[in-house]
Amino acid sequence: MITPAAASLESEKLCRLAPVIPVLVIDDVAHAAPLAQALVKGGLPVLEVTLRTPCALEAIAEMAKVEGGVVGAGTLLTADDVQKAVDAGARFGVSPGATDKLLDACEEANLPLLPGAASASEAMALLERGYTVQKFFPAEAAGGAKALKAIGAPLPQVRFCPTGGISIGNIADYLGLSNVLCCGGSWVAPKDKMLSGDWEGITALAAEAAALPRN
Repeated sequence: MITPAAASLESEKLCRLAPVIPVLVIDDVAHAAPLAQALVKGGLPVLEVTLRTPCALEAIAEMAKVEGGVVGAGTLLTADDVQKAVDAGARFGVSPGATDKLLDACEEANLPLLPGAASASEAMALLERGYTVQKFFPAEAAGGAKALKAIGAPLPQVRFCPTGGISIGNIADYLGLSNVLCCGGSWVAPKDKMLSGDWEGITALAAEAAALPRN
């Protein structure tokens, strides 16, 4: 069993490995291994596979075999999701929000969770439970970097991985904030490059993201 404090410590370690955590939607499990290899080669070792497709769990299992990668499961909603993610080899979890049942399940499964918050009240509730590292989602829809900066003023002890609507065009606004550890983004693994097998192109995008400055 993992405590919220220990989960946040592990989440912070992962967030500090690179400025960007790729948020991956995988429709073909054959893409899993080469995609992970391309992203790791480009300097993005922490990979979030969202549980939004039928092959997501199988993709996690394949990516977990890639040397140098740390693969987690995103879009965790239920205790069943948590158990399936752990069984597939996920080393961390990410959720769009947080419920007591989901938090309980992750803690009992010893799965470090990056729980989602979109407001000061949600961030405070997670902080009260012991989660000092959280996901700010949906970042752009929830007010963007300005909102996150404002939340950080009264809650300086909470650090975030903002996700949702973040691109190479606006990521600098987030990475410059003192309460941001890294950002989640899908632009580093565009569907057209996956479909065409342009793994070198994905490595180039990953390298560009890995070189981004942050606070």
